[in-house]
Amino acid sequence: MLRASLALILFGVAFGYVEAAVVVYLRHISEPLRLALYPGRASSDLFPLIPIGQLSPAHVRLLIVEIGREAATLLMLAGAGLLAARQRGQWIAGFAIAFGVWDISFYLFLKLFLDWPASLLTWDILFLIPVPWVGPVLAPVIISAALTVCGFLVLTRDWEGRQIDATLGHWAGLTGGALLVIASFTWDYRALTGGASPEHFNWALFLAGLFTGIGTFVHAWWRRS
Repeated sequence: MLRASLALILFGVAFGYVEAAVVVYLRHISEPLRLALYPGRASSDLFPLIPIGQLSPAHVRLLIVEIGREAATLLMLAGAGLLAARQRGQWIAGFAIAFGVWDISFYLFLKLFLDWPASLLTWDILFLIPVPWVGPVLAPVIISAALTVCGFLVLTRDWEGRQIDATLGHWAGLTGGALLVIASFTWDYRALTGGASPEHFNWALFLAGLFTGIGTFVHAWWRRS
């Protein structure tokens, strides 16, 4: 248990460093174009997004590569969880831990490298698959902290030989909560890709998804107890 937990934490922290380094490079590459399109904009401001029509062929290729890199990132995190697991439930828990540690480490290293974000309420571009996900940094940090805690709880119980017996209803609740959270990040993507800047995050939708997921997990946990 200790060895697998340490491996997941070390992987997450190291991968968070790599992810932050990639962002440093991408910002350096895109900054000239952003300054040309939006003169006077602070270099730390990621919005408004650069319209695809304003991208050069070279920037379009970089965008395609970036989308592929994001997909590969998720596969690597899933692979790390799989290495620490002996069965499906442990694999999902391992993925949750690796993802949570990676995401939190990513923001910590960005703060170290770029002194960004200015606060937990700073808006960020979270993912690009299948559409841009955006939200205040606080939102993904909350999700990552919840995933890490829940992942360790599942692994701890599994390694004690007391697996959580999740029903179809529990999986439906967890999936529904996740979809609500994703919707809170993507609900205004059309306006954002059209050149608008984010103004109001849908905290109601986000919290509905968060509490649905956590409530479902707690019910499955105590049901087995």
